[in-house]
Amino acid sequence: MQIPILRLGEVYESADLVELSDHLVTHTANPGLIRRDLLRIKESKAALDRIPAEKLADYCEAAAELFMHAELPCGDSMQGPQDYIEALSALTRLPHTLVRMNMGKIHAAMSQIRTVIGGLTRGIPLEMFDRGVATMGDLDVNFYPATDSLGVSLPSNAPAVNSLWIPAPVMKIPVLLKPGREDPFTPLRIVQAMIQAGFPKEAFGFYPTTHEGGDTLLTSCGAGISFGSDVTVKKYAPFKSIQVHGTGRSKILIGEDFMDKWQDYLDVFVTSIAANGGRSCINTSAILVPSGRDEIAEAIAAELAKIEPLARDDENALLCGFANTDLADGIDGMIEGLLADEPGATDVTAKFREGDRKVEAFGQTYLRPTLVACDDRGHSLANTEFMFPFASIVEIAQNEMLDHIGETLVVSAFTENREWAQELMMSHHIERLNVGPFPTNRVQWEQPHEGNLFEFLYHRRAIQGDLAIVK
Repeated sequence: MQIPILRLGEVYESADLVELSDHLVTHTANPGLIRRDLLRIKESKAALDRIPAEKLADYCEAAAELFMHAELPCGDSMQGPQDYIEALSALTRLPHTLVRMNMGKIHAAMSQIRTVIGGLTRGIPLEMFDRGVATMGDLDVNFYPATDSLGVSLPSNAPAVNSLWIPAPVMKIPVLLKPGREDPFTPLRIVQAMIQAGFPKEAFGFYPTTHEGGDTLLTSCGAGISFGSDVTVKKYAPFKSIQVHGTGRSKILIGEDFMDKWQDYLDVFVTSIAANGGRSCINTSAILVPSGRDEIAEAIAAELAKIEPLARDDENALLCGFANTDLADGIDGMIEGLLADEPGATDVTAKFREGDRKVEAFGQTYLRPTLVACDDRGHSLANTEFMFPFASIVEIAQNEMLDHIGETLVVSAFTENREWAQELMMSHHIERLNVGPFPTNRVQWEQPHEGNLFEFLYHRRAIQGDLAIVK
């Protein structure tokens, strides 16, 4: 299979090819090609502007069904849903079960696009994207597009992150996508579903490219989104037009009032740590408890240790293999090195499993779930995350937790304490907050997942006068 470039909807084959596997080759876009295409981006914006936003939302809902069920173009062939599952699993080492789960999340984001955009805009009618003006109660409000293009540099570890850019074309902003090296399939399948459903093809660019090409895409578009590590966050920090989704460092905080009933929620701990193979930024990477650390740690570790590697096509598979075995070796070596060289941390799961953390099975390299108990919240393993089910557990007084959690994408606070819940609500460290024993990976489409795409792409201006002429 050869996967070409889509230059604002037009198939383009490059002389620069990258072989991803024995049976898969992608054509690679150079930075100059991306810049040339952006010279025509006003045509893409105009194509979306000609279609009412309500109709674009209809197209997105139809595209959800095509994405989930149809045979769609994929390079020089057609790809059905099972073909997609098998191809993505082979490249990323995600088991089929997790590919299907991610497909379900993408389908939900597309099929509930009106709910998603309503959550982002706080209920502004879709017609605002047609005229720039909407009536909210007795007030006329004006929002205008802050950009004519959105560039997105995607990862390979979690296909469902594509749901973050999906509202953009419904909000009449063209998207230019750089797929992750191991996942060209997901963004391309979404784009093809949208085009088949009625979106103008020139509203989409698909550019497999180098790191330099990715930088060009992000810095040349009017707005950009990138996914990556702390290094990526630092790299793009000077660019205010680029929104970076980095490590989540999501956490569970157990309140003092839940210390007599945490046992009832072991499944929530395990799901939070291990869902999606532990590869998401919304997976729990740290658990903070006010007391009883060792008892809680052993109970969670015993459950995590039951999750063992299975073949990718096994319906019970929960763990992902590593496409890059060097990465697995590096992660395992780093954890072992820190356990040995920095006192005060213990791998609690080691006593419940047979064999090493890193294992070879079913033709793949796996890292088995790991829970590390840390004596000190300053330990190097106490607030980090890895691309497999890994978490730390630390004992810290409830009234000190908020002072030490640092920037956190998701907090699930196990509490019914009204006063503490209010403190959590007012904390500037927390992006998303679950009050109660909810898994950190729980997503509500009515609420922004991370950041607010509408506020990123549209700005509000003050407006007054006779607005009847634009209504």
